[in-house]
Amino acid sequence: MTRTTGSLEVRRQVIETAQALNALHLNRGKAGNVSVRVGDAFLVTPSGMAYDALAADDIVAIAADGAVEGARTPSSEWPMHRAIYAARPEIAAIVHAHSPFATALACLDRGIPAFHYMVAVAGGHDVRCAAYATFGTPELARNAVAALDGRRACLLAHHGLIAGGTTLEHALAVAVDIEALAEIYCRALAIGEPTLLDDEEMARVRRQFGHYGQPQRV
Repeated sequence: MTRTTGSLEVRRQVIETAQALNALHLNRGKAGNVSVRVGDAFLVTPSGMAYDALAADDIVAIAADGAVEGARTPSSEWPMHRAIYAARPEIAAIVHAHSPFATALACLDRGIPAFHYMVAVAGGHDVRCAAYATFGTPELARNAVAALDGRRACLLAHHGLIAGGTTLEHALAVAVDIEALAEIYCRALAIGEPTLLDDEEMARVRRQFGHYGQPQRV
C-alpha cells in the first residue's frame, strides 16, 4: 500500500457520499461512516470529523492486513468494513448510518420482515438485525457479517444501519431504500401488525428485480 492509495477522484466520491448521508437525513452530525474498496485495500472516512470539513487527504487507507495509512485516525468501525469486504468480495462500497427509523427498529432488536415487496432490494426476504455488540469491536464485525449473509443490508441492534453495494452510489441507494422501508414499517406498526408476504412471493419478486430498470448498453 502506498501513500497514493485511491485516486483524488475516488477520495472525493467517498466524501460526497458521506455528505449525502447527512443531506438525505440518514445521518446527523458526525455519525456513520463510508468506505470503498481499492484493490486489496479500502478507503474509509476518519473518526469524529465533520463531513463538510473533509479534504481528500483526510480519507484513510487501510490494507487487507489492517495496516493504516494516513494522517487521520480511521472511523472506529473500520474493522466492520474490513470484515465485510473479506467475507463479501462482490461488495465494493459500504455506508453505515444512524438513520432514524432503521435505528428505532434496531433499538427494539427488530429487523424488517417481508411486509412490503421492496424488502427484496436488500437481497432476501427480510432485513435482519445483527446482535448487539460494542461499537468498533471484532464482535460487532462478526455479527454484521452474519446478518449480511445473502443480503446487501442489515440493521445493527441498538446502533443503526449498514448497507453495501457494487459502487458508492449503489450502497447509498440501498441505504436510502432500507430507511424508507423502515419508516413505512414503523408507521404501519403504529396501526397494527402488518401481514407478511410469503417466501415464495419474495422469491418471485427477487426474480423480477433481475429484469428491472434499464438494460446495460455497450
